[in-house]
Amino acid sequence: MKKTYSILGAALFVSATLILLVACRPSGTDITPVSGTLEAPFPVDSAPAAVLQAMQRAQRFHTYEILSDTAHDISVEAIVEADTASTGGYGLVIVKGATSTTFPHIFLARQPQARYCAPSGDLWLSASATEGTGVSIKHLCQFRFLEGDSAVIVRTVDPYVLQQQLLTRLGYHIDGEQITLYDDRRPLATATNTITDMGGFDPEQPLWIGDQLQYDLSGDVPRLLLTPGVRFAVCPILFYDDMPTLSAPLTFSPDGTPVIGDLQPDAQP
Repeated sequence: MKKTYSILGAALFVSATLILLVACRPSGTDITPVSGTLEAPFPVDSAPAAVLQAMQRAQRFHTYEILSDTAHDISVEAIVEADTASTGGYGLVIVKGATSTTFPHIFLARQPQARYCAPSGDLWLSASATEGTGVSIKHLCQFRFLEGDSAVIVRTVDPYVLQQQLLTRLGYHIDGEQITLYDDRRPLATATNTITDMGGFDPEQPLWIGDQLQYDLSGDVPRLLLTPGVRFAVCPILFYDDMPTLSAPLTFSPDGTPVIGDLQPDAQP
């Protein structure tokens, strides 16, 4: 016997099916991409002509030590003065064994760091790209040693390039005063805003990256450190008080493109 269904029965069946599908579907979270403060690549460091002349004519450099690796007979020093002339923060000397190599164009301000990784033969240097109130942006330089122990620059990582990569991945969701950060759709950390006298979060672009990009050189692979900043409705300045610092290993593809690994909250105090 042929079976028939009423229109009302079919409608009830479809409605029940839709309810079941909606009930089984995981609830989504609106994730908004962060914005970037850096608008263009950084220019290549270039020491002023007067500083270069002073270095070329100098009988002696006055330096301070950045790295002393006695186990591998390597030292890294920043040049403060060429004879009695200030270098204005420019100038680096790398010594391995009895061989000294000078890099006059590298700008070194505010606590540069260096580390030699013996397994790979890489010497890493974290140096200032720009500094200021609420701003700490570092360049990363990779050096290698040639036969005869002279040093050469393999690459310099532009902070702008890293920011642009992160803009495709880092997002956030705001619920009241809580800001949850995501790497793609993977939750990273939740911060609670404690600033209550700035008119609330900026309604258009409350979360930014770019002004706090630094490095941890303590391991065999450099780790990128970034801290997102919060913009409020009545103040264009970014605030970092309540925001976590995020960390990710930095490696390079065969063509030299920086590869930022999985982000996670930084464990350093």
